[in-house]
Amino acid sequence: MDRLRRALAQVSGQALGPYQSAVVRIGFAATWLFFLLREFPNRHELYGPDGPWSWQLAERLVAGNHAFTVLLWSASGWWFELVYGLAVAASALLALGWRTRATSVVFMAGVLSLQNRSVFMGDGGDNVIHLMAVYLVLTRCARVWSLDARRARLRGSAAAGAAGPVLWGVLGAFFAYGAVSGRLSDGWTAVFAALWVGAALWWLVERYEPEGERRAALDVLANLLHNAGMLVIMAEVCLIYATAGWYKIQGSRWQDGTALYYPLRLDYFTPWPGLSGALAGSGVLVMLLTYWTVVVQVAFPFTLFNRRVKNVLLAAMMLEHAGIAVLLGLPFFSLAMIAADTVFLPTGLLVWVGARVAALRVRVRVRVPARVRLRGALLGAPPPDPRASNAGEAG
Repeated sequence: MDRLRRALAQVSGQALGPYQSAVVRIGFAATWLFFLLREFPNRHELYGPDGPWSWQLAERLVAGNHAFTVLLWSASGWWFELVYGLAVAASALLALGWRTRATSVVFMAGVLSLQNRSVFMGDGGDNVIHLMAVYLVLTRCARVWSLDARRARLRGSAAAGAAGPVLWGVLGAFFAYGAVSGRLSDGWTAVFAALWVGAALWWLVERYEPEGERRAALDVLANLLHNAGMLVIMAEVCLIYATAGWYKIQGSRWQDGTALYYPLRLDYFTPWPGLSGALAGSGVLVMLLTYWTVVVQVAFPFTLFNRRVKNVLLAAMMLEHAGIAVLLGLPFFSLAMIAADTVFLPTGLLVWVGARVAALRVRVRVRVPARVRLRGALLGAPPPDPRASNAGEAG
């Protein structure tokens, strides 16, 4: 009973895995951002009016599955450009962790709008981004490594400033228009209304009762949602690997160890023909890599009970995805899977990486003023008087 009480207190008392949620946020936002920027010249063929999946087909599909996409609110070209631009901006802002509660909602809306407009344009990596964009809305993924965390340190609250209320006001008006005009289904109207009301309550409590019981109650609710979201993300990653591995076991090409050979001989999956040809020419290496892929995917969910084995297998899977990016020319699929894998990275490693990055930033800040002083001396300008600087700070 005491263990249960301690577990409940831990789950409700803090947002677990702050570093893992931050790196997942950065990973998926950056992956989607890089994809949108790379495909910017092809955006009309992928998700716009020039794509093979026509407007009429998209309307019929969305009418049947009730998927969310604001691209079908208007057929005009400026509307498509606006949605695409907002998706790019939301990805960049989410990676930086600026007003994360609001930008995570805009990020989710951008991902769903583009992908649901042309559902047959994506691959497995797009499916993972699709799911994680929804889960990230539930998490407190800006507790560290974000502009929100920096604002909380400097100003005492991540919600300080007028940008948050203005942004949520614009989002509220946008979603209200969608609901009133019938462009949003009842389910999505309820989802966005709940998100907006929750953000409004949080802002009111932060402003008028930052230390009271209502703030504590909202913290408990936010922690429960965050921890539930992180649990769902971890379960989703395990499910992806387990189903992929067990489906591979049933395939005859995976059973005889030749499955990897065939994509290495396809022009579409060979960005480096010489490297792919050399690998495909070694039957032993192809067999070992084929069996290793199946073993790693099937075994990974069971290794979560042993931290050391899990970390070794996690590194192996990340290296495997890096190999897929290079050998098969699927960089964004690999980036999406690596971003999903980071939810299992050990906290100690992430803290160490954060400390190294912070130390590097300090060195850069120290060296830049030194170079400025040196350049001023070479140009004949006198160096700044440190006493004047101190006097200015004192004043």
